[in-house]
Amino acid sequence: MANKSAEPLENSIHLSLQGKGGVGKSLIASILIQYFEAKGCDVHAVDTDPVNHTLAQYKQLNVEPLELLKSGGVDQRKFDDLMERLVTESGTFVVDSGAATFVPLWFYMLENRVVEFLQKSGRRLVVHSVVTGGQGLADTLSGFNQVAETSRDRNVVVWLNEYFGPIRLDGAPLADMAVYKKNRDKVLGSVAIVKRNQDTFGRDIEEMIAAKITFDEAIRSDEFSIMAKQRLKIVKENLFAQLDALNLCGTAKRCAAAAPQIVENAVVAS
Repeated sequence: MANKSAEPLENSIHLSLQGKGGVGKSLIASILIQYFEAKGCDVHAVDTDPVNHTLAQYKQLNVEPLELLKSGGVDQRKFDDLMERLVTESGTFVVDSGAATFVPLWFYMLENRVVEFLQKSGRRLVVHSVVTGGQGLADTLSGFNQVAETSRDRNVVVWLNEYFGPIRLDGAPLADMAVYKKNRDKVLGSVAIVKRNQDTFGRDIEEMIAAKITFDEAIRSDEFSIMAKQRLKIVKENLFAQLDALNLCGTAKRCAAAAPQIVENAVVAS
């Protein structure tokens, strides 16, 4: 996967990327930041959404917004500034992209051979792509396909989000869909944010997301009841365990050789 036999977590870059808006990209980025900070990493968080800067609203995460708009469009030269940071600064990067930056950012990365450039610089890139059920299924599958089919490495993590409906196409789960089978050698694994009882777990998660606070902030907050905090602890532990299973702290060689694991029958929150 890279020229070195091992790429430590400190040199990894995690990009939350999907062309469909409102499917949970910023939530995924916030979870990744919390996870890596819990592992003791020096995390750098960047919000490249030129419209909403949703991730930057999480004050506890110290997210730096990257201003990309110029004359009503995306200034791709600004991506140069981001790449400069990715290869010169140590630490773990989590980069959140907006729907408006999906095409220009991925085109920029392909045109400039960014993945190869990062590898030669000793950086490991992991792309996190969310697939959601309901009306967004086709669009999110298309976004996943665009990323996976143009990637040369097994570096795509699929986040299954069934908040808007089950991820089924003609009754088939993701692992049996043609788009996944075609790209399975690019998939590192998957993570499901389990949607449990909507009146309890669901409301707790929604209130936490609406307040733009972390799991730990919510668990410490007087705004959440004792049992709400217990439910949030369960969700956090479940997510972190799934991320542990992806071996993101391991070597590039091990990750490249590992078979992807897709969470089946997942019921996922927003």
